[in-house]
Amino acid sequence: MKIKKVLVSQPKPASDKSPYFDIAEKYGVEIVFRPFIKVESLSAKEFRQQKVSILDHTAVVFTSRHAIDHFFTLCTELRVTIPETMKYFCTSEQIALYIQKYVQYRKRKVFFGATGKFADLVPSIVKHNSEKYFVPLSDVHNDEIKTALDAKKIQHTEAVMYRTVSNDFTAEEKFDYDMLLFFSPAGITSLMKNFPNFEQKDIAIGCFGPATAKAVKDAGLRLDLEAPTVEAPSMTAALDKFISERNKD
Repeated sequence: MKIKKVLVSQPKPASDKSPYFDIAEKYGVEIVFRPFIKVESLSAKEFRQQKVSILDHTAVVFTSRHAIDHFFTLCTELRVTIPETMKYFCTSEQIALYIQKYVQYRKRKVFFGATGKFADLVPSIVKHNSEKYFVPLSDVHNDEIKTALDAKKIQHTEAVMYRTVSNDFTAEEKFDYDMLLFFSPAGITSLMKNFPNFEQKDIAIGCFGPATAKAVKDAGLRLDLEAPTVEAPSMTAALDKFISERNKD
């Protein structure tokens, strides 16, 4: 079956230069951006149950823009005023620049890694090993940060400040797609929650990353497209190739 309408389970790109729009024009397909999941802050009451004082710390570690948004949102709700002396350590320059949304950016108090990987941020943290670090996390996380900081004997506290939840479909929303693209196992969980009687039939399913691929298969679904590959290192490259082959006359 030809692909005419694709659901991309991510927010719509901010720029019109996204390859998704090029694909839509190239093949005359409709691409709809509709996340299956959303991120929300914990309530002040839920955060207090962790018995953590943010102001006991002198530095914050940010691994995403979500972490920044929900850290400052919760601080406002908790009526916590962050001192100007607070230092910020971010896994990438892009994340570091995002801090400007909430505080004045000063290079002497904002530090970032080169690659976006936490391991590349650790040397900067070690240089400032007298700081007491606060690490805001999602409810779903691994022990990478804890293990790395414990190994260097860095004083730190981890606390959950936000969580991933299903972005439920309404009764009015049409679900008439020829292809669904997923980027996390949580997206698959949301699909099955929203449509417990989901029958794949001719609907093609594509995913990015091995964890998402496993979630697709564990849900008993057929995986038609998996990225990244050597030939298609991005989801858009993989989608372009897939539609080209599927929509041949």
